Amino acid sequence: MQTMLLWLVTVGALAVFARRFWLRLAPLSRARAANRTDQPMERLTGALADIGLHRRLLRFTWSGVLHFMIFTSFLVLSTAILQAFGSGLFPGFSLAVIGGDTWIALLQDIFALLMLIGLAMAAWQRFVRKPARFVGSKTGDATLIYLLAGGIVLTMLLEFATAIVMSGAPHAWRPVSTVLSHLLIGTGMTAQSASTAHLVFFWLHILIILTFLIYIPGSKHRHMMLAAFNLYFRPLTPKGQLPPPPTKLAEADTGTVETYQDFTWKDLLDTLSCTECGRCQSVCPAYAAGAPLSPKSLIMDLRDGLLTHEGVIDGDAHLPIIGGAISQETLWSCTTCRACMEVCPVHIEHVPKIVQLRRTMVEDGALEPMLQTAMTNFQSQGNSFGKPAKQRARWTKDLSFKPKDARNEPVDILWFVGDFASFDTRAQELTRMVAELLHKAGVDFGILYDGERNSGNDVRRVGDEGLFELLAQQNIDTLAGCTFNRIMTTDPHSLNALKSEYPALGANYDVMHYAQLLLDLIKAGKLTPRTDAGLTVTYHDPCYLGRYNGGFDAPRDLMAALGHTLKEMPRNRENSFCCGAGGGRIWMDDVVFKERPSENRIKEALELGEITHFVVSCPKDVVMYTAAIQNLGVGDRLAVRDLAELVTLSVA
Repeated sequence: MQTMLLWLVTVGALAVFARRFWLRLAPLSRARAANRTDQPMERLTGALADIGLHRRLLRFTWSGVLHFMIFTSFLVLSTAILQAFGSGLFPGFSLAVIGGDTWIALLQDIFALLMLIGLAMAAWQRFVRKPARFVGSKTGDATLIYLLAGGIVLTMLLEFATAIVMSGAPHAWRPVSTVLSHLLIGTGMTAQSASTAHLVFFWLHILIILTFLIYIPGSKHRHMMLAAFNLYFRPLTPKGQLPPPPTKLAEADTGTVETYQDFTWKDLLDTLSCTECGRCQSVCPAYAAGAPLSPKSLIMDLRDGLLTHEGVIDGDAHLPIIGGAISQETLWSCTTCRACMEVCPVHIEHVPKIVQLRRTMVEDGALEPMLQTAMTNFQSQGNSFGKPAKQRARWTKDLSFKPKDARNEPVDILWFVGDFASFDTRAQELTRMVAELLHKAGVDFGILYDGERNSGNDVRRVGDEGLFELLAQQNIDTLAGCTFNRIMTTDPHSLNALKSEYPALGANYDVMHYAQLLLDLIKAGKLTPRTDAGLTVTYHDPCYLGRYNGGFDAPRDLMAALGHTLKEMPRNRENSFCCGAGGGRIWMDDVVFKERPSENRIKEALELGEITHFVVSCPKDVVMYTAAIQNLGVGDRLAVRDLAELVTLSVA
């Protein structure tokens, strides 16, 4: 009778679980295609490494440790679940043949205790420590999971403990359960009463497990079953390469994202895999600045909108994405710095979704006036400043020499200068410094003069795919007529487009940042710096040089070669904090920010104490941080210095 009842409740619970899960996964079958099945071994090894080593989770130490304890305990205690259901459904079933009464029993007891400790740490964090990144997450959901998981472990231990009381002898391989059995005996429990209690705890254990199973599909903890798949299907393309617009399904289809089925199945899987941990929110410059964007809330809102749209939860079945689940202001707040994606433990792709939705707004003409002006300038002049192409190389007039025109004669290094380095008065002087340094070192280099156009990196992230392709193709065609070995640029945004985006258009180049070239020239003895007047400086990692393209070491090695001592800000390298200029934000009104990201960053540098030089390696950083220092009125305490300035002063 007991076996039959267990079969009924188990099969029934599995059926409910399967239906609840399928209702949420069904939209994936109707979404657009996504090619995520290539390089299976790299996908598998990467997913296993992320899961087994907790590489991203452990960046947040307390959370990472408690999650590792709960995760490993769950793996070990799955043997106890197998044991409970196996013995109940199949009389005579036992794990004894593989050590179920010995080493497996010992592991179960030890990891049951670790599980309880991990759950206690999780509860302490959520209800006592209350990290800011949990704001917006579903506390009730987490609380219920803590109670269910704790109930599963406690009923398991009580089941084992009552079995020990029934046997009348301690279990040598179950130290925790044996201690618990002594406590039960101390309360007056006898072997006879233990028999009844054992049956009660067995059924409680089973019912809590099945309740947990049924609840999971509707909980953020569904990541227990989806995270591994999301990790496996992570993008393997370069970090700086955005996915193209979704595959068009019909001639009239624009490839934009207006409904949930316009997303790819991987985009939808992302939303269902979110753990609501808030790591992305804690590193987002837009969120820190008070803008209406939280990467976590974005994914949660997309998920809830998807489920509402599919009728899984109550709501308007015709809820639109833009203007419904997600506001335009939220989408325009993003700087595309990729910090959210870098810390996400399940590799959710926030930025591509934002860009896809921006493409729809661009298609509809829903751009801010300042941004619209910049896009118009790109179309007419090839740069955001609206300057004629003939003025692009005007900065060369004050040089002691005339740079080669790479369109007319072969060069070793082709310098792709970029817009801000060419047109912004604050950056032009630095551009001239780089040119004089290259000339001094005897570098064979040239520029494209009026043949250069904006690389299109940020145009693409604004969402104007057609304009990006136009600018990129113009540059590719111009470069095709040149003879050179390598491309050098002082602009990380241009570097990213040339190195990561253009290969998808069939153009592959050897691209380097000027920090690497200057470092190579010093190592080769072509530039000889003085190292007797070293400064103590701090350095800001540009998003598109560092986080996107791994360019962390060359700037630091260059400063060391100049004799400077680097004092890192707390947020550095992969964790660097965005200046706020990326993703087209430099062309938008910043009224959405209560505190500009650049000002937040300057305050971080000031907290270091003795630092007087804030070193940058990006023309946009020069613009953003110079303005931030002026706005904060701290020009007497801190000065923005480009790497080119440091080298120039040292080799003069």
